[in-house]
Amino acid sequence: MQKDLAKIFGNVLLILLSIVIGITFLYSAYTKVLPIQTFEYTLVEFVHMPWWMAAISSRLLVGLEAGLGLLILLNIYSHKKLILKLANAILIAFCIYLVYLWATVGNDVNCGCFGDAIWMSPSSSLIKNGILLLAIYLLIKYHKGLEFKYFKPISIAVIVIGLVVPLIMYPIPSTQPGFLNKDAYEIDLSALYEPEREVIPQQDLSKGKHIISFMSLTCPHCKMAAYKMHLMYEDNPNLPFYFVLNGDSTSLAPFWERTQAEDIPHSMLSGRDFVELSGLSLPAIYWVNDGTVEATATYINLDQKEIESWLKK
Repeated sequence: MQKDLAKIFGNVLLILLSIVIGITFLYSAYTKVLPIQTFEYTLVEFVHMPWWMAAISSRLLVGLEAGLGLLILLNIYSHKKLILKLANAILIAFCIYLVYLWATVGNDVNCGCFGDAIWMSPSSSLIKNGILLLAIYLLIKYHKGLEFKYFKPISIAVIVIGLVVPLIMYPIPSTQPGFLNKDAYEIDLSALYEPEREVIPQQDLSKGKHIISFMSLTCPHCKMAAYKMHLMYEDNPNLPFYFVLNGDSTSLAPFWERTQAEDIPHSMLSGRDFVELSGLSLPAIYWVNDGTVEATATYINLDQKEIESWLKK
């Protein structure tokens, strides 16, 4: 009788352990899409993926993580516990990435395992992954999971759906900027050069080609744009980026801390002058050629290769 009770209690604990692991995987996938561009930029910055590969890989990894999490939550492990073994393989791959990140960048950086929802250093994430690996080992060794007639096709269907859904929900953005060489209009940038400005652009932004981004220091989308442009500028310092920033000076330090983009030329502009140039939708990213706005872009479809191609024309 006591053995039976101990067995039941052990099975209950294993079921609960499986549920906790599944929830962890699901939560990890969920936080990576808040927004998904953060995960993309992490892959570009730390794994050095090309932009197009990061866009595809981020969606596939999130989908795979969510599919595995759902199956583990439901205690469905498929043939020979392949679901658990696949989860282990992903965790080991993440551990290799974390060791590389720790060695190359240091421990004072967010590894991105839970997006921006939970800041985790490489060392803390390695501990978390170690606990998950141990927990999954216990499930592989001691827990059968649910077995029924259609568990194999259900497992396959969940994984396939998991891979496809993020590509549908977060489609790969077009890299084409808006109205390139069509509906162009002149922009008056004289407000940036008024003598009372604390910082006046060193270059003449009305001459030649420039990517001018109007951003608020507290706007989350502006921070995403600045961070993305920082990564592009780091790869190609010849990109003619310029930031026109709006906001209280006390917000400047947190803005630079989040975006790492302080090396990009910039100046501050406030009030009516800023709104008249930027409009009400921020960030406003203008492709300016000899004082004429030839195109606009969002932080999502801003593409380095498109910019470099435009500069060569």
